[in-house]
Amino acid sequence: MKREQEHRINEEIDAPEVRVVGENVTPGVMSLQDALAKAEELGVDLVEIVPNATPPVCRLVDYQKFLYDQKKKQKEIRAKAAKISVKEIRFGPQTDEHDFNFKVNHARKFLQENNKVKAYVFFRGRSIMFKEQGELILLKFAVALEDVGKVEVMPSLEGRRLSMLLAPKKHK
Repeated sequence: MKREQEHRINEEIDAPEVRVVGENVTPGVMSLQDALAKAEELGVDLVEIVPNATPPVCRLVDYQKFLYDQKKKQKEIRAKAAKISVKEIRFGPQTDEHDFNFKVNHARKFLQENNKVKAYVFFRGRSIMFKEQGELILLKFAVALEDVGKVEVMPSLEGRRLSMLLAPKKHK
């Protein structure tokens, strides 16, 4: 029965010499038989961790514990990865100054929390005739937030929506 795994262990290693590392062992190059004997003596497995090195690097470690530690490291990496979500802010073509400022403040908070902001102007009925007004609102919005965000997607019309995407600026 052949196991599906990314590492070769013990007798599966086919190199005549291996570089051995691990706890309770002096790092160095030794023959495969000596390395297997040392693993047997310590009651652990010989795991090939860098197969394309010359000679291959093997670690003396309990294979199940090695796999567990690797999964744990992968999980930590995924947890630390930036989670960016997109927040939406909706304008009408006739949005007045107070509402505009209110929405700018909300967008500023979203960008400071490392979220992207999708701002859009929704046109109802005949208000689609005022596309230019909607574009002006979005460009004014982008200028008001240029200190915390940058325009990722310029305003574009998608059906009855004129939308634009802002991304948070990287802080130095």
